[in-house]
Amino acid sequence: MISVIDWHKDTLFDYLYARIKTNLIDIYMKTRTFIIALLASMTVLPIAAKSVELSFNYQKQSGAGSNQWAVWIENSEGKVVRTLTVTSFTSKGRGGRRGYTFRPTCVPTWVKNAKAEEMTDEQIDAVTGATPSQSGIQTYTWDFKDADGKEVPAGDYKICFEATLYFNSILLYRGSFSTKDKAGDIKLTSTLTEEDEAHKNMITEVKAAIK
Repeated sequence: MISVIDWHKDTLFDYLYARIKTNLIDIYMKTRTFIIALLASMTVLPIAAKSVELSFNYQKQSGAGSNQWAVWIENSEGKVVRTLTVTSFTSKGRGGRRGYTFRPTCVPTWVKNAKAEEMTDEQIDAVTGATPSQSGIQTYTWDFKDADGKEVPAGDYKICFEATLYFNSILLYRGSFSTKDKAGDIKLTSTLTEEDEAHKNMITEVKAAIK
């Protein structure tokens, strides 16, 4: 025979069990819904940019007045934050005299914007690259750091590429991007100061992308 007290105990136990079970199910469903929503939102978050890459196909030219280029990064104010490379004749020239000082058609946009005249020999050495002895694909990469090796602030930037095809025939590419952009291609625009049929194939297949 079940006493009144035992009956109340069983009823109370059943009631508490039912409430706890209901609450646990509710917590589970809410947690599950939250996790699903979080994962869904993460799939549309931009992929953090790790580097910017510029590449082009270079065909070595014969004779003077050619085979010069520079690749650099500018901020939204047009200030050069990092020069990735400039060819050795432009930056070092001959006999201790920098090439752009006696051949002004050597990547003049870079010379002006980077304020090459104010750069020390050590600063020039740090960004100078030898003109490749062989034709082929050339690639330069920016790691979102300035000339001092510090991370640049978030914002808008431009990658710039200038090549002296032959004396006054100067090719300039520019492409804008943001540190918030997803990985993908960077749209480039180009200008050419003067046509030169004999040297037009020095630079082709110019591409830039966020990696």
